[in-house]
Formats: sequence, structure tokens, C-alpha cells
Amino acid sequence: MIRTFLSCLVALSGALAQSPAARPFQIVKLDPALDEIISPDAKLETLADGFGLTEGPVWVEHGADGYLLFSDNAANKIYKWSPHAPLSVFLQKSGYTGNDVMNAGAQTVSGGGVAILLIGSNGLTLDPQGRLLITAMTDRAIVRLENDGRRTVLADRYEGKRFNGPNDIVCKSDGAIYFTDTVWGLRGAANSPSRELPYSGFFLIKDGKVTLLGAEKDSDTPNGIALSPDEKHLYVTLGLSKTMRYDVLPDDTVAHPVKFLDAGLDGIKVDRRGNVYSVVRGNEIWITSPEGKHLGVLRLPEIATEPRPRIVATNLAFGDADSKTLYITACTHLFRIRLKVPGVRPGPQS
Repeated sequence: MIRTFLSCLVALSGALAQSPAARPFQIVKLDPALDEIISPDAKLETLADGFGLTEGPVWVEHGADGYLLFSDNAANKIYKWSPHAPLSVFLQKSGYTGNDVMNAGAQTVSGGGVAILLIGSNGLTLDPQGRLLITAMTDRAIVRLENDGRRTVLADRYEGKRFNGPNDIVCKSDGAIYFTDTVWGLRGAANSPSRELPYSGFFLIKDGKVTLLGAEKDSDTPNGIALSPDEKHLYVTLGLSKTMRYDVLPDDTVAHPVKFLDAGLDGIKVDRRGNVYSVVRGNEIWITSPEGKHLGVLRLPEIATEPRPRIVATNLAFGDADSKTLYITACTHLFRIRLKVPGVRPGPQS
């Protein structure tokens, strides 16, 4: 999330197919291996637009098909997109369950000069039982949505101090939960008098215990987080300029950090071959091999209508029955594009 907020415009826009593009969508091939991942003529499809700030998509399997859930952080809602039904609200008050919006949620200004209140949920994932896990950013908690609709707070503090604003989340097959914590759950962000933890960090929740895995200064705040397909490595984006890779130890803690990529920013996901898909500055999604070789770029479009939206990628999810569709949240928009390689999806594994 972080600087992505500053680029997102809350104004509604027309459908991409009906709007002139100042810069069209592009697939930039940097290595021949990219052809095994995505066709050079793959098309970016607009599924919906007009949102405040989309984030945290996750695909939920349902029978032979499924649906996508994603956050609108500015609207404080989780939406449900299905290929067979109209867009609908899945969960109200997804990130802030209180009523005092005058003193809750960080504020920022969009690229168009419009004030945005960052109050809703951010990252979403599924646990091994298929239950939805939510980073309730302004409630400053990790929440599990039970099958009967109840919300269970899994963690809201570390060593007695409240989190600043949980951001992204991933769940291991044994139920261990990893998440990042930023200042964007606080009114005033880093300068909020309500801040209790003096750092931004990433954490582990296991067996009811919260463990701090890494503490960073705010300029290097952890944001996107993902596990490799074999769950032997944890990837974490730190600030705008680097993505770190850690070894996952038998007790689910991490060690041996190495810089994986000289780029970062926001969401990060992996496919089943171990390729890493990273949201970076410049409104791009980088595709990198597990060895760290930059294979190519998905460059999102710019739209020339007024008021002009600033379409900026925030996060990613693999979906559809074959896991070969990449869903992309991008502030006001929701996109998808087909791939040749299936991605890693959370939740029950068949």
C-alpha cells in the first residue's frame, strides 16, 4: 500500500474499453523465458471500476468455479466479483468497525488532489480450512471471518502494544500466519499520538502467539508478503527499493535474509514454478524467476479521460479453476489477464 495511496484517484472513471488510453497496456519481454509464462498478445480485461482504492484480492473456490473477494479500502468494504453474477458487497465495515470516522484511519491526498480516508480492510487470504483472514487495518487487528459470519480477532497487539495498521497477509499450509504492519491504520500515520509500536514490522501468528520477525524504520516499512510454492522461503517488500527473501525455519520463524530484488512497493505473489510477481513503482508488475532474474513487465495503462484516474497496481491474486488467471487490483480498477502458468492459491488444497 504505502505510496500507492498517494497515486490513487477517488473519482469515477469510464470503462477502459470505452476510454482513450494515454498509454496502452504493455507486456515487456526482457527474457525469452517470459513466453512460457504469458502469451505476448495476452489481453488485459477490465472487470470493474469506480472504486476508491482496491486492494488485497483473493480467489475463493466454490464448487467447480469460484469468485474473487477484494477490499475497497476507502469504502470500508469487501466486494465479491463473480463471473456469473453482478458485483456485490461481501462484507461491510471490513477494516473499521467503529463509528468515529473523524478520528480513525489515515488520510492522504490522491493524484487528483482529492482527500481519501484510508479506513477499510487491506490484505485478504484464506486459511487451510477456507476461512477468510482479514487485515483490518483501522481496527489494527488480524481478523478471521468464521463460517457463520462472526469475526474472531486473532491478534491486535504485540507485547501489549497495539499494531499500527496490518497491511498484507499470507497463511502457510500448517496454519501459521505471516503479516506486515504499517502506519496506515492511524490518523496522522507515522505522527499519530495513538501510535504504540515505534517501528513498522512483519510478524508471525502461530498457536495463538505473536512473534516479531523483523522491525524496520518507516522508510523501509514492510508491505507485500508471500511464501514460495514449497513454503521454504518468505518474501517481504521493504519500502520502495527492495524485496527481501528469508528462509523459513521448522518452527515457522525466519532467518538468513538476502536481497532478492532491487524493487518493491506493494503486493507480491508467486506462481507454482516459483516465479515472483511484484507490484513496483512506475505502475508495473515485474515477473522475476526464483533465481532473481527479471523476465518481464506488465505495464498497466494510463487513461486520458477527465477527471483523470491514476490507475496504479496495488496487489495481485491467482484465480479461476486452473489458477491461470492473474487478478490485479489497481486503485479505481479491477483487472485480469490470462497466464500459461498456474499460480499459488491459499486455502484448502485438493
